[in-house]
Amino acid sequence: MRIAMLSYHASPLASLGSAKSGGMNVYVGELSRQLAARGHTVDVFTRGPHAERPLGERARVISLPAGPDEEMPVQDLAAFIPEFLAGVRRFAADELATTGRQAYDVVHAHYWLSGLIGMHLKQEWGVPLVLMFHTLGLVKNRIAALGVQESAARIRGERRAMQAADAVIAATPVERAELQWLYELHSDKVHVIPPGVDLQRFKPLEKAAACKLLGWDCAERHLLFVGRIEALKGIDTLIRSLHFVREAAPAWPLRVHIVGGDLEGSQHALDSELARLRAVTRALGLQDQVDFLGSRSQDTLPLYYAAADALVMPSYSESFGMVALEAMACARPVIASSVGGLRYLVQDGLTGYHVREGDAPQLAGRILRLLGDPARLERMGAAARREAQRYAWSRTADAVQAVYRQLLAAQAAGR
Repeated sequence: MRIAMLSYHASPLASLGSAKSGGMNVYVGELSRQLAARGHTVDVFTRGPHAERPLGERARVISLPAGPDEEMPVQDLAAFIPEFLAGVRRFAADELATTGRQAYDVVHAHYWLSGLIGMHLKQEWGVPLVLMFHTLGLVKNRIAALGVQESAARIRGERRAMQAADAVIAATPVERAELQWLYELHSDKVHVIPPGVDLQRFKPLEKAAACKLLGWDCAERHLLFVGRIEALKGIDTLIRSLHFVREAAPAWPLRVHIVGGDLEGSQHALDSELARLRAVTRALGLQDQVDFLGSRSQDTLPLYYAAADALVMPSYSESFGMVALEAMACARPVIASSVGGLRYLVQDGLTGYHVREGDAPQLAGRILRLLGDPARLERMGAAARREAQRYAWSRTADAVQAVYRQLLAAQAAGR
């Protein structure tokens, strides 16, 4: 089958942790490659200067202009949906003229903005629409600590898109429950399909060798954060926890490495959050212990996981937490907030620890417990690798493919 993958604001070719890149970018890229490997043709439509780039055999990324060329806050992109939609229509019309048949059999949209685009294409092309949100506005709005509310326009858009969709994919049972309770979406429409991890790329490597390649002192203890630089990620909780660790164990040579953010960029939201985090670091006198590294490619991340002792994800909300799964595949335990998909993915006391979001003293206690016991650290790392092996991308792609086929069969039967 031919699949139109809509990822309006998140290119699968972007570096992880850059201003507009995170787990969603990885998800779209990996799923598209896996589906292409099963004989399907996949076109990923994303916003950017017009270009066609290969994503793998039978898969490509189609960048289409929508608004100014520069990066913009996601919330400002809704205004340019008509321009992007027109570009997709033109591309599909050209494909029809070239091949003599309809360009696509299924539309799979990611995030609510892409869902609004997919609604139109579903009607115009007469094909099923599959939708995955990755994050939900009403879930974010329940997080009082952020002090920022998602717009009413987003909530309305999410409701419209999920009602129009033929199937909605949730990463975990937690997300399915959120869709049912907060949005009153009928459970028959929701399919729980966890994301995967590339077990060949993310695998255990020798720590000393990884430290040497990165220029880290292997005699020190190393904690890693990977993700976007935004308040939702709770990075300030991690930084503040170091103050309590230092009070309890002043002799510990502990460093925190923060992978994420374009340090040379100019996006206002990123700049202001990065400046705030650096100010917190200076106020606590932790400049020598916290490194802001900027974004890194997927190909180099296994080295960072290998060189670190553990990953910390102090997020206020995570639909799944793909970074946690990558670290686990590299045999690294994860200390994570007990929220969303992290509550489901990280097994407290077995593959890592759960902590309350925003609770720096509790996080410090878990860091001390984990890094202060080498046997525990090794045992949890091995358990994390075993758990990660349950999440191969092949399983994710097989399950998504089954949803496509179910919808196409129902359409053919006139249901």
